[in-house]
Amino acid sequence: MTTPVDLRLRDPSPELLGLPWLTPLAEWTPDVVPLRDIPVGPSRHLVRFVALPDGLLAVKEAPGRIVRKEYDVLRALETRHMPAVRPMGMVLRSPEEEGLLLTRYLERSWQYRRLFMRLPLDATKQRGRLLAAMASLLVELHRSGVFWGDCSLANTLFMRDGQTLQAHLVDAETSEILPRLTDGQRQHDLDIVVENVAGGLIDIATRLGAEHAIDEMIEAAESVAETYRGLWHELHHDLVLRLDERWQVDSRLRRLRELGYAVDEVRLETVQGGGDRLRVKVAVAGHDYHAEELRRLTGLAAGEGQADVLLNDVRAFAGRLQPPEDDESAGRRWRREVYEPLGARATAVAGAHTDAIQAYCDFLEVRWLLSEQKGRDVGDEAALSALRARRTPVDSAASMSILEMPTGEMKPIVPGERDPDLT
Repeated sequence: MTTPVDLRLRDPSPELLGLPWLTPLAEWTPDVVPLRDIPVGPSRHLVRFVALPDGLLAVKEAPGRIVRKEYDVLRALETRHMPAVRPMGMVLRSPEEEGLLLTRYLERSWQYRRLFMRLPLDATKQRGRLLAAMASLLVELHRSGVFWGDCSLANTLFMRDGQTLQAHLVDAETSEILPRLTDGQRQHDLDIVVENVAGGLIDIATRLGAEHAIDEMIEAAESVAETYRGLWHELHHDLVLRLDERWQVDSRLRRLRELGYAVDEVRLETVQGGGDRLRVKVAVAGHDYHAEELRRLTGLAAGEGQADVLLNDVRAFAGRLQPPEDDESAGRRWRREVYEPLGARATAVAGAHTDAIQAYCDFLEVRWLLSEQKGRDVGDEAALSALRARRTPVDSAASMSILEMPTGEMKPIVPGERDPDLT
């Protein structure tokens, strides 16, 4: 048996070190390796999932050059805090043999393709939100100099983040890290996304016997490009204003913060030959404005969407304090008196597959939805009961609640059982 050329493990636990790294992945058997069956849809390479004490590990077998490149790209994405799976290691065997890429399985996530197989074809609002999350992910990657090269329904995962959806990159085989992407490179990547998403949606419609919806699926795919261009423009365009219109700068900054972006610098310069006109350049920093503000006020580390929800709750709590307290004191008190006791109860009723912060966000939304329906504040107990019932307490489906999206991971397929997504 050939000795591995290179074995890199970022968390060298005894269970991880004990896996049969010299054996081809196809020969790993449940009696030797604690395998878990999780359907992944179409894939160029074999992927197996290993259940370790600290979570699931995804192991992909591919040519060594691909493994090395993808590992390096995923490490770079992790350094940039990009929404992507986290690399846990790699195995490079001899040049003649396949290598292995190890990534952490993204708990509480859903694959786009598998979810779209379950969504009704008329669920246009849900589909639109999911595709908008994909466009937002592509914007973030491009702003960090990342060319994806193969974004599709099969290699993108999403997770619930407060009342928003966060898409995550899974497959980085074709990705490149560059100092800066040109407009042509961005457009090329966007064209690939639209083509791949259209192909994926058309395939799903065909499998469901809904060929009449193909045109609608193509329009849905094209909406990714429209959303991308709108967000990119909002982040990068310059304002040209008269001196008496400087109030519009504050409006622009508010829009950026509502989108979750921190502003690094605002620069005002006169327009040559423009009389009293100013050009306003806004340097946008990371997509973590609300997350950083929540951390500052409460010490909690949350996703950007979750932080947006929690900050509203913190502000409402602070507004009720008499006498008023400074922001940080109110934030710490909110965490101690509100979030920790109610969050623990929300987590207990939401289930094991929902993290504590998301459970509290769900509780807040349920309480708001119930109160809107009843025309009064229904209180905590009614919201907890509704959350326990695992249903959105709204008679009308006029607005899409984040609670209509699935929680937790999908039920694994029993070995030998046909994947219902592929029927």
